[in-house]
Amino acid sequence: MNNQHIPGIIFSFILYLLLQVTLVRNVVLFDTAFCYVYVAFILLLPFDIGRVLLMTLAFLCGLLVDIFYDSLGMHASACVLIAFIRPFWTKTVPPRGGYEMGMRPTIKIMGFSWFITYTLPLIFIHHLVLFFVEVGGMQLFGFTLMKVISSTILTFLVMVIIQYLFYRSTRGL
Repeated sequence: MNNQHIPGIIFSFILYLLLQVTLVRNVVLFDTAFCYVYVAFILLLPFDIGRVLLMTLAFLCGLLVDIFYDSLGMHASACVLIAFIRPFWTKTVPPRGGYEMGMRPTIKIMGFSWFITYTLPLIFIHHLVLFFVEVGGMQLFGFTLMKVISSTILTFLVMVIIQYLFYRSTRGL
């Protein structure tokens, strides 16, 4: 990873965290769809970031959300899990031209169909772990699974909107 990315990573870390704990925290549809846009911070980090740094940033992001949500490590555990899975998943779903150094997995760089294939499973895993840890097991399986699916869709839609509004299309950023 290039040292030029560090200020951008710090800025996006603070921005996604503030966005989550101030605005998006109150976005709930029909008491089942919750928006956890802070997951985008982990998913949109450059591909060439080291695994230890990736997992450390995911832990810090999840821990800070846990502090604001008073959720005892649930977000941190879900974030660390997707940070652990992410390198394996990016090798499983490579884009046509491959990855370049410093490249970020944004819609405008990688394309919409690749972005769906990359983000939806990771968001789903994050929400699956988060909601089933929250419920404490397999009680209310159907309702919890409905929360996972609806929250995955809502989080993905908000991520896409943010991408189209704020991310530039240049490669290698």
